Amino acid sequence: MSGKWVWGAGQQGERRRRRGAGQRRTEEESAKGLIGAFGRQLKLLRTRAGMERAELGRLVGYSADTIASYEQGRRVPQPRFIERADEVLGAGGLLVAMKGEVGRARYPAFFRDMAQLEAEAVELCAYDTVVINGLLQTEEYMRAVLAMRRPLLDEATIELRVSARLDRQETFNRWPAPLLSLVMEESVLRKPLGGKAVLRGQLEHLLLVGRRRNVEIQVMPLDREDNAGIDGPFTVVRRKGGEQVVYAEVQGRSTLVTENDETALAAAAEGAMKTAENATSGAGLAWCKSSYSGAEGGQCVEVAAAPHAVLVRDSKDSPGPVLSLGPKAWVEFVKRAARG
Repeated sequence: MSGKWVWGAGQQGERRRRRGAGQRRTEEESAKGLIGAFGRQLKLLRTRAGMERAELGRLVGYSADTIASYEQGRRVPQPRFIERADEVLGAGGLLVAMKGEVGRARYPAFFRDMAQLEAEAVELCAYDTVVINGLLQTEEYMRAVLAMRRPLLDEATIELRVSARLDRQETFNRWPAPLLSLVMEESVLRKPLGGKAVLRGQLEHLLLVGRRRNVEIQVMPLDREDNAGIDGPFTVVRRKGGEQVVYAEVQGRSTLVTENDETALAAAAEGAMKTAENATSGAGLAWCKSSYSGAEGGQCVEVAAAPHAVLVRDSKDSPGPVLSLGPKAWVEFVKRAARG
């Protein structure tokens, strides 16, 4: 009986997998169709205006080759291009009306909601265990990683995703600049994906990006005996007003979590990883005894402020375990301590 149940569950799982794969293919084909339709409309408006690609390119600030890639549906146009082209070609809002859908179509279906959140974020905190975060990838690294995907992606899809991923990196240039804090496993930096030359270029790029004032990059060493991110990669998105959303992705499937309890847990894990080295020894931190410590020397607690977290430990056992709390978790901790 149990054998039949397992077999039946396997069949149902396979049917769900096939339905999911079919739905994703349909969504990808729909996105390609929309981008192609935009390109044909752009070409029609350009030829109606009697312009060559080079002339339109000069007027809108793009090369003739880029205009061609937009018209042929090989690349997804950026919003500022759509707005400028609509004005120059006298489209009367026809192209601008497609801007929102075209913008979403540049991303794979499972990432579209996250792309919108990313564009609105005031702070992004990510933990990566497999590959370099997309916001930090070079074009060569992107192409290498996308070419490894299974099932294989066709060349047109790879071009669209490379274009979209490069556009995501405009996050670094917008103002006010969001705070970007990224933790990655050391193994990610050691994988020569695409070859040693690609890896070298990627590592050099990380050094350059890491110099930006709003960017913090940390590495989780391979020899760490404790890792708060053992459940896998995730991203915490903080929006204006303090709202937090957690994004997780695996095998072309994604999850967005908005429940306060779960986002707080992810934020606490993120804070614990960022302070992992200091949390081991307390090196470089100023520890202060909490006012909640017992007057007679019992239950002495001391705290230290670290980037993105507050650390708490037993003052009688400074080499011992350290509790790392994110901002919200720390507020709750203090409230409970006050209540006794």
